[in-house]
Amino acid sequence: MSLREILNHRRAVRHFDPTKPLDNAVVRECIEQATLAPTSSNLQLWEAYHVTDKKVMEALTTACFNQQTARTAQQFVVFVTRQDLYKQHAKAVLAEGIEEIKRNSPAEKQEKRIKKQTLYYAKLIPFIYSRGLGLWGLVRKVLAQGIGLFRPMMRQVSESDMRVVVHKSCALAAQTFMLAMSEAGYDTCPLEGFDSLLVKKALHLPHDCGINMVIPCGIRLPDGVRGERFRLPFEEQYHQI
Repeated sequence: MSLREILNHRRAVRHFDPTKPLDNAVVRECIEQATLAPTSSNLQLWEAYHVTDKKVMEALTTACFNQQTARTAQQFVVFVTRQDLYKQHAKAVLAEGIEEIKRNSPAEKQEKRIKKQTLYYAKLIPFIYSRGLGLWGLVRKVLAQGIGLFRPMMRQVSESDMRVVVHKSCALAAQTFMLAMSEAGYDTCPLEGFDSLLVKKALHLPHDCGINMVIPCGIRLPDGVRGERFRLPFEEQYHQI
């Protein structure tokens, strides 16, 4: 399918065919394709939980308020934010970045570029992503507003702002996954209606992770799509400047 055909095919499916199971390997491949989605600073602070165990699926169905799309799902994929892993991920990205500079940068520019990368991932990223009962975010916010008086400055640096950044990156991965599933002929339904504590309990997740999206998966029945797709007039959303 072309990209437009994939986009038109993807719908939020509310009723899946119980007689048509999914190939685990295909779903796994779609999740692997989701890893190609961009993330802020390439930190990749997300994880995907591919759920095929029936008991866990029952627990997730309960957590999703027993919605039909969850009850009839053949599998689930749950996208989770992991801001708590920023130190490990920053260290890994920095190590690879240094090696990439050594491989591909001119010798006379390597030292400067490595120093810049090290400053960013070893100093700035830990400062921006650290959490401490909102206090670190307040310090960052005051500092950003002060610097912003003299030059352009990223101002969304509070702890809640950084939580949004991590969720945005995770959502890009979730959307990439759903498009990959559509290309494979499979259907999905992104859910935000769920009890996050019950989802974490079902998947044995740490308390400080975030549940970005619960995605039931399957193959649609004729009544699985509720009506024709509605979108606001393009002119209301498109602004050329």
